[in-house]
Amino acid sequence: MNKWKGKSKGTILGYKIFVWCIRNIGVRSSYVVLYFVAFYYFLFEKNSNRYYRYYFGKRLNYRYWKTKVSLFKSYFTFGTVLIDKTAISAGLRDKYTYEFDGIENLRNLLAEKKGGVLISAHIGNFEIAEHFFADIDFDCQINLVTTDQEVTVIKEYLESVSVKKSNIKFIYVKEDMSHIFDINEALSKNELICFTGDRYFEGSKFLEGELLGKTAKFPAGPFLIASRLGVPVVYVYVMKEKNLHYHLYARVAENVKKRDAQGLLNSYTRNLESMIRKYPLQWFNYFDFWDDID
Repeated sequence: MNKWKGKSKGTILGYKIFVWCIRNIGVRSSYVVLYFVAFYYFLFEKNSNRYYRYYFGKRLNYRYWKTKVSLFKSYFTFGTVLIDKTAISAGLRDKYTYEFDGIENLRNLLAEKKGGVLISAHIGNFEIAEHFFADIDFDCQINLVTTDQEVTVIKEYLESVSVKKSNIKFIYVKEDMSHIFDINEALSKNELICFTGDRYFEGSKFLEGELLGKTAKFPAGPFLIASRLGVPVVYVYVMKEKNLHYHLYARVAENVKKRDAQGLLNSYTRNLESMIRKYPLQWFNYFDFWDDID
């Protein structure tokens, strides 16, 4: 089984090519380069191709040719999201338009002055959310809890080309559980804690929930922690629409009891499934998510 290893793919050369294209031929023209990149992955990335054929064909019930076309489009869409993230960080925020759906849920969360938990997923382009929050007077520190072990040189390069330093702080999950203290400290300051709930790291504690009609493993941490803290929980996604337009969704986790991690997970999977069905090409989990590939 090809499980997620806690590290995303990508090389610094790829990001340098993106930056060169953005600066020299513009964002839209840079998308043209992605046709070649997407076609390469479509032909040669055998493992992720298998897993996404299963996703489109078995879980979304697409027919053969729609599955093939969707696989290519998924790679292409992922590339556009990476280009957009890089372009916005490099100072081209004004090239994009955006809309907010449920932003009052975030404002209400902050008004309670208890801190709060945001749960997102590897869908859309949540990493650019902070660039839009400033336009709605969203003056609050966001702490991203992650196990992601991105190559440091890539992070350093992206920071070097960014015109504005990111305000997001990272809280890294540690085996000694000391990250719990960092989370509690942040909440005591009325800050927000953000988790992604759709990547189970093999060997860690998990919960099981149903997504797209089949049971899968989810990381237990976000749901155990969020259900025990007694703070508001909001699901947040930033989705790419046509052209250079983004749509931010914020939905309150409703009817979830305190210390009911499974109930929170079930609420999350229902919400995530609605987003996946609306944006099937933007769920970027290129591994054997359901443990169902021979």
